[in-house]
Amino acid sequence: MRKKRYFSRGVMFLLCAVFAVMFLLPTVLTITNSFMSEAEIKSNYGMIFSTTTGGYVSKTVNLKFIPDKVTLSQYVTGLIKSPEYLIKFWNSVFLVVPIVLFQVAVACVAAYSFTRWRSKVRSGIFFFYVILMLMPYQVTLVPNYLVSDWLGLLNTRWAIILPGIFAPFSVFLLTKFMRRIPYSLIEAAKVDGAGEWEIFTQICLPQCRSAIYSIAILVFIDYWNMVEQPLILLQDADAQPLSVFLSQINAGEIGLAFAMATVYMVPSLLIFLHGEEYLVEGIANSGSVKG
Repeated sequence: MRKKRYFSRGVMFLLCAVFAVMFLLPTVLTITNSFMSEAEIKSNYGMIFSTTTGGYVSKTVNLKFIPDKVTLSQYVTGLIKSPEYLIKFWNSVFLVVPIVLFQVAVACVAAYSFTRWRSKVRSGIFFFYVILMLMPYQVTLVPNYLVSDWLGLLNTRWAIILPGIFAPFSVFLLTKFMRRIPYSLIEAAKVDGAGEWEIFTQICLPQCRSAIYSIAILVFIDYWNMVEQPLILLQDADAQPLSVFLSQINAGEIGLAFAMATVYMVPSLLIFLHGEEYLVEGIANSGSVKG
């Protein structure tokens, strides 16, 4: 019996290891190839980005993880010689950071209202929040475009920031988490003379810390990788984020694309590693008070 259990655990461990390697391979390949020279990259992957319009390509692609000669020329080109890519990186920062901060702030206030306000109207409004959350970006892009054009916000950052601030995902997740807070804590605070603001700031928000962290991480990663919204709502290429550039790889800038993709991954990885335990705890809804 014990041997069978160890065997099943070994099989599961092996499967998890295989899937982990498969998921990590593209990331490792991107990072290592960013230190290759442009000539080496073209010799290994040039046929993938070739401009041939037809016919059979007989040359195979050489999947290579270790460069023959490590070089930082791609990073020098992307960060120093061609400041347009660094500008696009900061465009991403200026778009995503306000969305994360204000979306979390709006979600905290809205979730507290949904938790404390009990009526049929609240249930109806919350139901529409869920419906909006189920709609993908592609469905809401046309209404967002029309409203932004009507408000005169088209081709400005506000056309992306404002819809992002009031996205329903954070409100839904935080409301579900906040409802797990024992009502006895709120009643005890009321007995001690606490008002709604004190209950909100000193009872609810501290208990939802893990959920707030997890929401902030998920929202950041989601909007950090957005492509559709900038393409439709930001027609000026100079104002578009770096994610748009990465989705339009130029055949002559393959190495530069590897380097910029590596730079683009750094903020997401740092934020994920910093708040990993909060992310897991918030999603699992295990941060509510016991007792």
